[in-house]
Amino acid sequence: MTEQNFDIVVLGGGSGGYAAALRASELGFSVALIEKDKVGGTCLHRGCIPTKALLHAAEVADVTREAAQFGISATLNGVDMAGVTAYRENIISKKYKGLQGLVKARKITTIEGEGRLTAPNTVQVGDQTIVGKHVVLATGSYSRSLPGLEIGGRVMTSEQALELPFVPGSVAILGGGVIGVEFASVWKSFGSDVTIIEGLPHLVPNEDEAISKGLERAFRKRGINYSLGIRFQSVTQHENGVVVTLEDGKTIEAEILLVAVGRGPATANLGFEEVGVTIDRGFVITNERLQTNIPNLWAVGDIVPGLQLAHRGFQQGIFVAEEIAGLNPVIIEDVNIPKVTYSEPEVASVGLTEAKAKEQYGADSITSYDYNLAGNGKSEILGTAGNVKVVRVNDGPVVGVHMIGARVGELIGEAQLIVNWEAHPEDIAPLIHAHPTQNEALGEAFLYLAGKPLHTL
Repeated sequence: MTEQNFDIVVLGGGSGGYAAALRASELGFSVALIEKDKVGGTCLHRGCIPTKALLHAAEVADVTREAAQFGISATLNGVDMAGVTAYRENIISKKYKGLQGLVKARKITTIEGEGRLTAPNTVQVGDQTIVGKHVVLATGSYSRSLPGLEIGGRVMTSEQALELPFVPGSVAILGGGVIGVEFASVWKSFGSDVTIIEGLPHLVPNEDEAISKGLERAFRKRGINYSLGIRFQSVTQHENGVVVTLEDGKTIEAEILLVAVGRGPATANLGFEEVGVTIDRGFVITNERLQTNIPNLWAVGDIVPGLQLAHRGFQQGIFVAEEIAGLNPVIIEDVNIPKVTYSEPEVASVGLTEAKAKEQYGADSITSYDYNLAGNGKSEILGTAGNVKVVRVNDGPVVGVHMIGARVGELIGEAQLIVNWEAHPEDIAPLIHAHPTQNEALGEAFLYLAGKPLHTL
C-alpha cells in the first residue's frame, strides 16, 4: 500500500470540491482531489449544464413555433432527440476538457477512485492511503425518492430523464420544485402533455408567494397541468405507461413518471460516522465556518444542510480554502445566495421573501413594490411577461429581490450585490440602467421605492 501526503485532501470533485481544490492551490497548498467518476460532478455531467442545454433547445423550439409573430417564416418539423443529445453532450465535453486542463494547470493531484474516510486526516482509495493536514468532505448528493417508491422502468429520476432517447407523449412529474418545473418546461416545449404533482400549496414553494402564483399562471397559459396541495399516494406501471394515485383518490395517467422530490446527501458508507463526524439525517453538521466537530475536517456543498446549489458549492469551497489559509473569509448566509429556476418563464430571487421580511422586521416596517415587465421595452421585444418585486425595510436597505420572466436569471447579479451590500433604494436610484434592457426593470423598481418613479405611477 502506498501513502501520499498533502496539505489538503478533497474528497469529491464536484462544484464544492473542485472549487476548494482550485482556491487551495492558488493559495500555495499541495492538494489531492479524489473523485470516483468525473471531475465536475453532478452539476457538469448530470445536472445544471445538461438541463440548461435542454432548456435552450426547448427555447429554440418555442421561438421556431412562434416565429410568425416576429415576421419570420419558419416551421417546426419536430424534435430530433439524437441531435439534442449530441448538442448537450458536446457542451459537457468542452466544459469537462476545460476543467481538466484547469485542474492540471494548478498542479492539483487528481486521484481516481472511490474514497473512504478512515481517520480524521486520511482517505483510503483502493490500495492508496491519502493523508492530509486538512480534509475537505465534498461528496455531493443523489436524487431522492419517497419511501416505498421504487425507481425503475417508467418511474425515473432526472438522471434517467436526461438520457431519454425520445419525447414522451405524456409525463407526470412528482415534485414542483426547481427540477420538476424545469423538466416540465422542457417537455412541454418539445410537445409532451405534462402534469406536475406538488403536495405543497404552490409550485416553487420556496419562492415568494407572488412569484409562485405568477409561475402557476404562466404554466396554465402554456398548457402545463398541475395538482397542488394533495400528496402522492402510489404509482403502478403497465406496458404503455403509469397510473399515479393521489391521496384524495384522483388518478393521473402518463407514459412516464419523473420523481423530482429533491436530492439527498451522499454520505452513506463513506466512513464519516465511524470516524466520529456528526451526521444528522445524512447531512454533515458543521459550524458557521464549515468545520465539522473534528478539527481540520471540513465539509462543503450538498452534504451541508441548506440550499443545494452548484454556486453555493463554489462559494463554500473557496471559503474553506481561505479559512484554512487564515484569511477569515466573509460568511454569506444561504438566504442571500441567489437562486434561479431556468424554466420558461424563469424565476430568480435573492434575500427575504415579503412574508419572511415581515416576520423578521414587523409588517409595518416593510414596503414592497411589484414592477410589471409589461412596462419594460426589452421584455416587450422578447415577448415575455412577468414581474420584478423588491422588498425593503422602511428607511432601510433592500432585503429581497424576486423576479419572474424570460431571462430574468441574468439580472440576479445586480440584485445579489444590492441585497448583500445592504443598499438602500435611494443609493441605487441615481445609477442609470442601460436602455433598452430588462435590467431597467430593477432600476424602475428602485426608483419607485426611492420615491422618484420614472415610467411608473
